[in-house]
Amino acid sequence: MTIHKEGFDSIGLAALFVLLTNGLIRYFFPEISWLTTAWLVASIIFFFIIVQFFRKPTRVTTVNPKHVIAPCDGKVVVIEEVIESEYFKGPRRQVSIFMSPLNVHINFNPIAGIVKYFKYHPGKYLVAWHPKSSTENERTTTVIQAPSGTEVLFRQIAGALAKRIVWYVKEGQQVTQGDEMGFIKFGSRVDVYLPLDAEINVNLEEKTQGGITVLAHLK
Repeated sequence: MTIHKEGFDSIGLAALFVLLTNGLIRYFFPEISWLTTAWLVASIIFFFIIVQFFRKPTRVTTVNPKHVIAPCDGKVVVIEEVIESEYFKGPRRQVSIFMSPLNVHINFNPIAGIVKYFKYHPGKYLVAWHPKSSTENERTTTVIQAPSGTEVLFRQIAGALAKRIVWYVKEGQQVTQGDEMGFIKFGSRVDVYLPLDAEINVNLEEKTQGGITVLAHLK
């Protein structure tokens, strides 16, 4: 396991914060040993919490054109038929995965193919499980068309803590199933919109591994 490139700045700032605050406390309150010890412990815990947000585990995707793999780590919180109004403008099967602050926050391409559509939407920072977060929060929308012609849409959605979404794809790009497509800092969610005839392979509350778990089978 390594540290993801998106974490270098945040980890550096966290380290600087730990060093400066501990130095200031020791300088101004040298006689209060319990305070310096307590802050040292608390700041080290804080630093390692920041580091774990940006961990990058080794993932090997079993590539299969009939599979839609999980685009992120997390827990399945929605499986339902909805009207997708941005791109398809019609009914689709939605599977949503909530990413807690303890999850790996890398996002992966759920299928291989051509990026047919991409759009970034600035927005609010409602809690990720809020019903309106899919349409009102900061988010991206990506549609990948498989060689078979089937299209899968997925959204990176910022949460109350996540205030920066990163993406590595653009329209017209050929992408590989399981490759990194982006990163969301801290808590957030990803929505996946599938054809109605797709066979869902997960259940509500089930935990997923990005790049590994098979969300659905395509016809």
